[in-house]
Amino acid sequence: MASNPHGSHPAYYGPQTIEDEPRTEWNPSAETLRPVRGRHRVARQRGGTMARSRAVLGVGMFAAVGAGGMATAQEGGTGSVPGLDSVRSIPDQIPVLSDLISSPESEPEAQDTTSVTAFTEAQDAGEALRARILQQAEEQEATAQAAEHAQILAGAQSDAIAAAAELAEAERLAEEQRQREAEEERRRLEEERRLAELRASYTIPLTTYTLSSSFGASGSMWSSTHTGTDFAAPTGTPVKNVHTGTVKEAAWAGSYGYRIIIEQEDGTELWYCHLSSMNVTAGQSVDTGDTIGRVGSTGNSSGPHLHLEVRPGGGDPIDPLAWLRGKGQAV
Repeated sequence: MASNPHGSHPAYYGPQTIEDEPRTEWNPSAETLRPVRGRHRVARQRGGTMARSRAVLGVGMFAAVGAGGMATAQEGGTGSVPGLDSVRSIPDQIPVLSDLISSPESEPEAQDTTSVTAFTEAQDAGEALRARILQQAEEQEATAQAAEHAQILAGAQSDAIAAAAELAEAERLAEEQRQREAEEERRRLEEERRLAELRASYTIPLTTYTLSSSFGASGSMWSSTHTGTDFAAPTGTPVKNVHTGTVKEAAWAGSYGYRIIIEQEDGTELWYCHLSSMNVTAGQSVDTGDTIGRVGSTGNSSGPHLHLEVRPGGGDPIDPLAWLRGKGQAV
């Protein structure tokens, strides 16, 4: 039996056989493992110490079967099994097994703990980064929503301001319209009041009459044109004073026949001509509607009628009908 270079135990050549075969040195490392120089370490698989122990046990059993013997230890006994020393020397022949057996348990555990710690730290860092990204995304979304809400609010405020301006303008126009209508109504009422007062303070000189000659007419009866309006009526028809005033003249006046001149407060003179009789004297005050004379045909006259002239300020005559109508009288 050759000597073992790794110790004092005899070399192992595998199980003995009946046939007389040539014997060669068996080296498990040459068949299953690559030569490894220096110290190495098997990577720890999931399962830790239990997985490595199973690997060592499997290799040991394979070596024990190859040696051709098993030993059963009895409690307190000192028996031995042939070839046991060879089995015990196997770890020295297989560096991998020697490393697995001799390596301290605490080192893989420390490496595993370090790896777990590093993984946990990396995982925590990833979670922190993810949380930060999500937070930034939420903040950006919140900012965008706030900007959108601000834009919507600004638009609503702008619309509200525009609507308020339109409403204010509509109210202003409506108020102006109301004021115009109120002013027009006031003027209408004022005109009605004025006309009512005029009707009350002015009157037509005759109750019944027929217009015979108009103002400005021409003919052989007048030297130029007709200076008044003729109200034809039967002789003796009462003649009324048109407006309050003072009798300036009551006398014969040639071609005018009997004539009464009444001066009003504004200086306007009314001439009542061709009267058959007169009921007033000069200087007398008369009121609207007072009977001042009666219709006749004295002077240059072709028949009974009242010749009425209107002379503002005592000057040139104007159309009596237009003047009476301006005083609210329907002629």
